[in-house]
Amino acid sequence: MKTIIAACSQNLSGSRASIQATLRTLLAAPWPSQRDIHSWLQLLSVLQWVLSFLLLGIVSLLLLIYLAFTSFWPISALYLAWIIFDWDTPERGGRRLPCLRRWTVWRHFRDYFPVKLVKTHDLSPSHNYIIGSHPHGILCVGAFCNFITGSTGFEEMFPGIRPFLTTLAGNFRLPIFREYLMSGGLCPVTRRAIGYLLSKNGTGNAVAIVIGGAAESLSCRPGITTLTLRNRKGFVRLALQHGAHLVPSFSFGENDLFRQVVFEEGSWMRSIQQRFQKMMGFAPCVFYGRGITSVQSRGFLPYAKPITTVVGEPVTVPKIEDPSSEVVDVYHEMYIRSLLKLFNENKTKYGLSETDELHIL
Repeated sequence: MKTIIAACSQNLSGSRASIQATLRTLLAAPWPSQRDIHSWLQLLSVLQWVLSFLLLGIVSLLLLIYLAFTSFWPISALYLAWIIFDWDTPERGGRRLPCLRRWTVWRHFRDYFPVKLVKTHDLSPSHNYIIGSHPHGILCVGAFCNFITGSTGFEEMFPGIRPFLTTLAGNFRLPIFREYLMSGGLCPVTRRAIGYLLSKNGTGNAVAIVIGGAAESLSCRPGITTLTLRNRKGFVRLALQHGAHLVPSFSFGENDLFRQVVFEEGSWMRSIQQRFQKMMGFAPCVFYGRGITSVQSRGFLPYAKPITTVVGEPVTVPKIEDPSSEVVDVYHEMYIRSLLKLFNENKTKYGLSETDELHIL
């Protein structure tokens, strides 16, 4: 018995010594600093956003199709019935959830780059607005952060103004992804959806449209600012039909977030991109950013480059139900002049040189 007690006592003392040694090792190891923790949170917030936009819709669709052939088929059937019932909601202002716009994750998302919003003029809540967002970039980070999340203080800077952002209508046909988009205030870039917000949703609505679209993303690269705008006049016609004022905005630094493989005009790859863009509404860009674990490695995350979105002076637009082409051209030219003024007055403040020019195609 004494031998057993002695052995147990020896094992217990050895365990204590082992635990103490482990604790000393843990205490001696360097703990992550508060700065490191914030950096990880910022990286995770950007990672979830990129994965959501690139994969959430497709993965959700494939999952529902798979469930339809299993014993869980009622889930797919119920969601299909819900989409049919809810089909027109994106065209009628969507379904904004203010709590999602105020998520803490969006503050970490903002600080990763960081993203900043600059106000130059007041916007009256007694009017509606179409905000032209430039440039498109690869993933429209500046437009999303400023107009969809509350992290940069848009609603505090412009009290009484409700921001919306438009995107491809096809995104609202993807299960789960459509709910994610509508929760932040995204709506289809269609005449019906924009017209609803500008005519049947009261005043104080600001609908942001990334006017250059997919065609502009094909020429997105650092150091060059080229906008597809010269023949984009539909937004001006909509503004005239609803009496919505036109507001230019420019996100300085948007084109610096990714590196794109730009194919020469006339090459077979460029032709495929352009044909795909015309048929599907978006362009298959070949781009890369930083890796998840290292800035030096290549991956799909954007580089941490500052983005400053400057909201310019509104162009006052009268309400004309059936504007002529000549009237549309006049206000389109006024908008371009206002955009050029905004760009030239702010370019040296936010990373560009005095000689940098804005090219409009």
